[in-house]
Amino acid sequence: MSTAYDHRRLGRELDLFDTDPLIGAGLPYWLPDGATVRHALEEYIRAAEVRGGYRHVYSPVLGKRELYELSGHWSHYSDDMFPPMEVGGEQVVLRPSLCPHHALIYRSRSHSYRELPLRMAELGGMYRSELSGVLGGLTRVRAIQLNDAHIFCTLDQVAQEAHGALEMIRRAYLALGISPSRYRLSLPGVGGKYVAAPELWRRATALLTDVLDRSGLPYEPVEGEAAFYGPKIDVQVVDSAGRESTLSTVQVDFHQPERFDLHYIGADGARHRPVMVHRSVIGSVERAVAHLVERHGGAFPAWLAPTQLVLLPVSPGEVANAEAVAGRCRDLGLRAEVAGPERGTLGARIREARLVPYQAVIGPKEAAAGHIALRLRDGRRLEPRAAADVLTRVHALVQNHSTGL
Repeated sequence: MSTAYDHRRLGRELDLFDTDPLIGAGLPYWLPDGATVRHALEEYIRAAEVRGGYRHVYSPVLGKRELYELSGHWSHYSDDMFPPMEVGGEQVVLRPSLCPHHALIYRSRSHSYRELPLRMAELGGMYRSELSGVLGGLTRVRAIQLNDAHIFCTLDQVAQEAHGALEMIRRAYLALGISPSRYRLSLPGVGGKYVAAPELWRRATALLTDVLDRSGLPYEPVEGEAAFYGPKIDVQVVDSAGRESTLSTVQVDFHQPERFDLHYIGADGARHRPVMVHRSVIGSVERAVAHLVERHGGAFPAWLAPTQLVLLPVSPGEVANAEAVAGRCRDLGLRAEVAGPERGTLGARIREARLVPYQAVIGPKEAAAGHIALRLRDGRRLEPRAAADVLTRVHALVQNHSTGL
């Protein structure tokens, strides 16, 4: 495999993440620059979900074994789960999924049809007992931070909610500067561990097929890739080695609402069963960052970059001015640092900051006039302008999650 854009190599070279044998295989830790990228990504998706009418929750990463027996995970998915832990005479399990917890949160209160669709979101931890041989970098890990959401809705609302989820995914990919390799309609296959409910599978598959047909997106039906409880739309991406993986997903689930006896009170005053739409815009944060590292070679869109602007005073006489501009950047919420003459020649510092979106050179003339001469990562050089104007422009591009400079 070529390592030119291998996220494992770049992640370490750029001080984004690393591993330690005392922590364990498949359990990477995030260094400050990597944590900054991750935080920006998480902020973006939370804000997008709030705009989309989602309410955020937190739920525990542990659950009793009985919970996963009820959801169906224990009988259909236990090979991918960590073994139970004995705690106070009860068996407790690290969760392999967030959906059972969200089903219980929904069930904890009564709901009217007027509340639906109820969109519940969480950036939460889950755990998969992956074999050592398949672990690698951030793409296959044992501790996963998942951008997950579950929409509880009526049957008539499913198509619109699935369309809305696909639109959120489309907008996120534009902001991230990535493209799907294909859309996959993931169906059950022969011999898999699937819930035995043919009519529910037929209804869910028909709904997702109709959503894809109406969206105009090209897609391929693939057997053997469904979740154990229902079919799904998988948005596929390809890494630097040509390997395909799922980044985003939309799923229709009739199974767990039945298992958990979920209901809402309809306009007729009677109890009705909601449908559960599972939706993940960026999938796991780990896999998303791995793909972004490889796609951009570490040159992230400005809104994601660990350092968005580096200030380059030409001589010691401009350092104080550069520090003042850096302070103004921080007041605006921009991530800036000063690379002074103590770090080498101006040319060396420019080369060192080659992945930073914006490089601001400050010489004696610029310092005296309150200007900065901006160099863009793509090689363009702009005429010196008032520092306030430059920062306002950069801030607007960052706030708009633009991939342009």
